[in-house]
Amino acid sequence: MTRRLAEVAKKVGMSEATVSRVLNGRPGVSEATRKAVLAALDALGYERPTRLRGNRARLVGLVLPELQNPIFPAFAEVVGGALAQQGFTSVLCTGTVGGVSESDYVDLLLSQHASGVVFAGGMYAQRDASHEHYERIRERRLPAVLVNAAVEHLGFPQVSCDDVAAARMAAGHLRTLGHERIGMILGPPDHMPSRHRMDAFAAYAGGHGLEFADDSVEHTMFSLEGGHAAATRLLRRGFTGFVCGGDLLALGAVRAARRAGLLVPAPAGSCAFPARSRLKTATER
Repeated sequence: MTRRLAEVAKKVGMSEATVSRVLNGRPGVSEATRKAVLAALDALGYERPTRLRGNRARLVGLVLPELQNPIFPAFAEVVGGALAQQGFTSVLCTGTVGGVSESDYVDLLLSQHASGVVFAGGMYAQRDASHEHYERIRERRLPAVLVNAAVEHLGFPQVSCDDVAAARMAAGHLRTLGHERIGMILGPPDHMPSRHRMDAFAAYAGGHGLEFADDSVEHTMFSLEGGHAAATRLLRRGFTGFVCGGDLLALGAVRAARRAGLLVPAPAGSCAFPARSRLKTATER
């Protein structure tokens, strides 16, 4: 508290006693002084005292890449309900093509003095994307959590699955079914969870006598259409089982297989190819 008072007082050019009166809601300060102190508090990244937050400070942003994937609405429902039980109001921030960007949403939440941000499937998972808006959050010391994160240097708390273990389990499952030509359908090349899964799969393949080469992997966007196109290409190369990096990719792969006259999944014990009647997929989320 002493350090905060000193920093805010220095920022606004006032005494620590004046800053203390504002933060404690005591009389004897002008409205202009109160606004100046609160503005300095926000600029330095300190959270406002509860009595000075108003209704806006009980907001928590839920930043999602899109809503077509059913996992994201389900995620928003669960997290929003948990926040409501703690007295917070969730603000859904959904990215759209050509619409408001993730960076724009961050600026909006900062301007509204939000109490925190929860990201799911954001730009932090892409190695080559701009991460500047995350730095702004860190500078303001705004609490933030990254779900399914993969970029370590950002320094935020992360909640994610074990991509390496997931890839090994999926590949192992297909291997026990007798598949020797297993392809992968993953997100863009700079999507770090996809990169981790591919590396884990390559390591597994090398230790279990499975074929793995550049043409074993198809990178695409996370969509039904992307999964369909990628699976079609892998089927033409003779792959009999797929490890997919997401539900939508797997659904697209199933659609491509069925349109090619294949059964998904194959009857137990029948995994020969090119009988053109069987295919097996394993999905990672």
